[in-house]
Amino acid sequence: MADPGGTMSLVASNLAGVRARIVDAALRSGRAADSVRVVLVTKTVEPDRVREAIAAGARDLGENKVQEGRRKADALSDEPVRWSMIGHLQSNKVKDALRFASEVQSLDRLSLATALEKRLQFLGRGLDVLVQVNTSGEASKFGLAPEDVPAFLKELAGFHALRPKGFMTLATFTPDEHEVRRCFQSLRDIRDRALHEAPQGEHLTQLSMGMSGDFEWAVEEGATIVRVGQAVFGPRALPNSHYWPGAAGAS
Repeated sequence: MADPGGTMSLVASNLAGVRARIVDAALRSGRAADSVRVVLVTKTVEPDRVREAIAAGARDLGENKVQEGRRKADALSDEPVRWSMIGHLQSNKVKDALRFASEVQSLDRLSLATALEKRLQFLGRGLDVLVQVNTSGEASKFGLAPEDVPAFLKELAGFHALRPKGFMTLATFTPDEHEVRRCFQSLRDIRDRALHEAPQGEHLTQLSMGMSGDFEWAVEEGATIVRVGQAVFGPRALPNSHYWPGAAGAS
């Protein structure tokens, strides 16, 4: 969004820069420039600043905390945006989460699937979901162990309101490019196997991986969704560990 003098806002400029970097990363890996969806992580960002990003073309917003997501979704109810729940979701908060989220990227256990299914059946609607996988093996992170994914997908086949679309992961928080890429490669391998072996088959195309510090590596490794916050809105007041278990540095 431009100010009255015609200057692009910092948020809009940052968003344009992120998009350009995504396009470059996609082209480097032989992919279409428009093959990656950007979910803007709005945690700790006030609605007025989120509106700047929306004015600059942002349409996908993501929240980690249910209460914060509901508050912002209410404040921005007049905007043409789609909300994703990207943080750990407790089963007892499903009702509130579904009041604003049209996608859950952090499905990691059958008890949560059951709670979502029950509420969705009551509401008479479906929900796009991504299965969260712990590709780093860190005990501090949520997500299924890679070896547990096939059995979990078989169980999900019996949940009719849930629409599994792919997978999500948080890479290990390290500047070591090799280790970060290893996490992304692991998720891509899981997706590729699931496309051929899982009951949901060809529907499991999406890979949500990569945040502000590593999204270009993620795109080069096949990400179809990146979750970017600080690269657009700037540093946040609360530490990443408040939102991402195991996070110490910037995301």
